[in-house]
Amino acid sequence: MRNRETRVRGIAARAGGWSARHRWAAVGIWMLFVVLAMGLGSAAGRVDVKDSDQLGGETHTAARIVENAGIDEPASESVLIQSKDGGPKATDAEFRAAVGAVVTAVEGTGKVTGVTSPYDAKTISKDGRSALVQFDMRGEADTAGERVEPVLKAVEGVQKEHGSLRIEEIGGASMMKTFDDAFGDDFKKAEYSAVPVALGILLVAFGALVAALVPVALAITAIVATMGLVGLVSHVQPMSETANSVMLLVGLAVGVDYCLFYLRREREERAAGRDARTALQIAAATSGRAIVVSGVTVCVAMAGMLFTGIAEFEAMGLASLMVVAVAMVGSVTVLPALLSLLGERVEKGRVPFLRRRKPSGGTGEGSRFWTAVLRRVLAKPLLAAAVAVGALLAVAAPALGMKTQNLTLDQEFGDSLPIVQTYNRVNEAFPGGSDPAEVVVKADDINAPEVRAALADFQDRAISSGASRGPVDITVHDEQNIALVYVPLVGGSDQDKAGESLDKLRDDVRPATLGEIDGVEAPITGQVAGSKDFNDQLVGSVLPVIVFVVVFAFLLMLLSFRSLTIALTSIVLNLLSVGAAYGILVAVFQHGWGASLVGAEGVGAIITWLPLFLFVILFGLSMDYHVFVVSRIREARLRGRSTQEAIQHGVVTTAGVVTSAAVIMVAVFAIFGTLSMQSMKQMGVGLAAAVLIDATIIRGVLLPAVMSLLGERNWYLPKWLHRLPDLTHDESAEAIAPTARGGEGERGEQGELGERVGV
Repeated sequence: MRNRETRVRGIAARAGGWSARHRWAAVGIWMLFVVLAMGLGSAAGRVDVKDSDQLGGETHTAARIVENAGIDEPASESVLIQSKDGGPKATDAEFRAAVGAVVTAVEGTGKVTGVTSPYDAKTISKDGRSALVQFDMRGEADTAGERVEPVLKAVEGVQKEHGSLRIEEIGGASMMKTFDDAFGDDFKKAEYSAVPVALGILLVAFGALVAALVPVALAITAIVATMGLVGLVSHVQPMSETANSVMLLVGLAVGVDYCLFYLRREREERAAGRDARTALQIAAATSGRAIVVSGVTVCVAMAGMLFTGIAEFEAMGLASLMVVAVAMVGSVTVLPALLSLLGERVEKGRVPFLRRRKPSGGTGEGSRFWTAVLRRVLAKPLLAAAVAVGALLAVAAPALGMKTQNLTLDQEFGDSLPIVQTYNRVNEAFPGGSDPAEVVVKADDINAPEVRAALADFQDRAISSGASRGPVDITVHDEQNIALVYVPLVGGSDQDKAGESLDKLRDDVRPATLGEIDGVEAPITGQVAGSKDFNDQLVGSVLPVIVFVVVFAFLLMLLSFRSLTIALTSIVLNLLSVGAAYGILVAVFQHGWGASLVGAEGVGAIITWLPLFLFVILFGLSMDYHVFVVSRIREARLRGRSTQEAIQHGVVTTAGVVTSAAVIMVAVFAIFGTLSMQSMKQMGVGLAAAVLIDATIIRGVLLPAVMSLLGERNWYLPKWLHRLPDLTHDESAEAIAPTARGGEGERGEQGELGERVGV
């Protein structure tokens, strides 16, 4: 049998050993890597996802045609002029004067073009009490929000002069500015507050400033390095602001957690009487290995988003994968060097009133509470498992009635913004007017008689079919042989009815008109079409993503623990955790149970992209705790303890670090649950709830109960699987520290046990 000392030297142990011996070199290489990555990324710049790459289907085809033709569609704006109760009609002189004043005011800013009176464009409501003045912003649409303020002030000035009328502006530019003003700072505060929150929790966990700063500093440097790498990678896979925010969120959570796992184990070994060098070796070989296994599993889970075919998801998945990989590498390389350099100074900056608690008997901090819990769980494991599973299934039950949709403006923001009320008023007066469908017609000759006739026929049939009440506007770009047809959909902000109108256009009106001419493309896009294409693409990608994540997570657990039982139970427990998170989301945001506590009244649905996003993120992150706890249980088993003793030892000794890590994750995710956007609230609440359930009910009750019931079957590996690669390194601290209790006799016993459990 090969030498046991060689066997335990896995990649994490070797990296930690080299780092501790060459500490200045390790720190220097890390800092050089961070600086180079950030510098090269800044020099290269970031390439963002283009509209034509956002989705598949007709939305993608339409965006590609417009983009290739070099047509820059301006940001369109409208001014709603509406009489209040008993006010004048559009035919009255006062109303006409207000329309004229609006036209003069917006033209006078010099920021707009193509101002159209409602009397010319026939944008007057059926009841004659509402009208729209329409115009386009000059310059690029993407930056129109930065130039729209003078126009908004001009419209406000007209409103002050006409008190009997309601005069309000809405459009792409004004909405962009309103949301940036209202929520731009909100996001920044959330991102900035995550760091001090994590630092505060670490101060309580460690009771020392230096020990608390080390994980935060490494997490931040990992995030900074990844930001640079994201800039470089974006030239191959375009990125986005959303991907950047998710990367920050995930990077801080896992970066701090990984360092926390490592640092707590090193402190625990020193408190048990080991010298600094041996304590570092043990931490590298045990917690370091758990970090590598967990990090690889999280990366695989994040890679699942690459199978969606949706550019935004691909960007989020790749950015998250990269930051996890960088944080993992930093934790097992530069962290040992820092701990070696700091030595006992890691305890500097003791926080008053936080008395340092030394482990007693190797049980670790927080053991008193978890020992009491474990005693009851292990005494009646079947009852504990039944109660835990029953509770989780009850929490998950509401998820069976989950309703997903792209949230409308009023669902996303409620009544917190005046522009939301304007949006609703426009949709009531002009159904579909604020978000019309857009038909991008490309022909060999857009002015050919048969094409012109087909366009006119499409105009008529769009209205006669009931899909639109008009007016249907056409803008022809002669040089590019492209026509843009704008069709207000019946249904307006009611997405179900608007979707039915879109289906009529795509399935009935278009084939009967434009579909009759050879060489004509006519994809239909717009907000409603984009939502439908997104949903179709997302639904089609759900099964491949879930299968990929589950299968690869199972294989990684199988190779890492060489136990079929542990691999299967880890998958089942993670699915229970995700299901419970779904149930909480549906209960709060769809059914409104306790919605007032998070400011989520009246949402009534879960945003479409969230379930798949949560599945991938949670399946990856929950492996952190699972790998860490099971690694400690297996380590204790290899050291000769019975399965029951190993379970109690593993759960109790990891309780303190798992609790601290969970509190940090919950706190960071909960910050996003305080934002005003309902989609961000849902993401924050879902992530926070799942992590809390995972770290308490799953790891503290269900996992030990199930493992206790399985007994020796926990280590079952069929003979036909023995040929699988052996990744079970670094699990016996005693093999690294021959001077510790147990000596050679215990190591011999470990070797025998290792053979029995498939090591």
